[in-house]
Amino acid sequence: MTVQELVKALPLQVVSGQSNLSQEISGGYASDLLSNVMGQARAGNIWVTMQGHQNIVAVASLAGLTAIIVAGGVEPDKDAVRKAVTEEIIILTTTLSTFEVVGRLYQLGIAGE
Repeated sequence: MTVQELVKALPLQVVSGQSNLSQEISGGYASDLLSNVMGQARAGNIWVTMQGHQNIVAVASLAGLTAIIVAGGVEPDKDAVRKAVTEEIIILTTTLSTFEVVGRLYQLGIAGE
């Protein structure tokens, strides 16, 4: 599944990375602990978090993640968005809870590794 297909399937808003929505999603990971994501998420995963600061962009870039979903109605701060635009990292937002997002991703065939 591509990020674009996911955006059509779930109530997600594209905050950054609009030109990269054709990227494939290889799996998913959910965590708010950045060191955990760096050590456990795999390249190509979509990451679900409630963090909205600029360090999420650095972690996504370092880990080679396809996109970040910021859940729970949290809005990424301006520094995070600026950094994501510069690094061409996809940030998506939703009002759905992390639990709900992960459940829906699983129903769409995006599983953990």
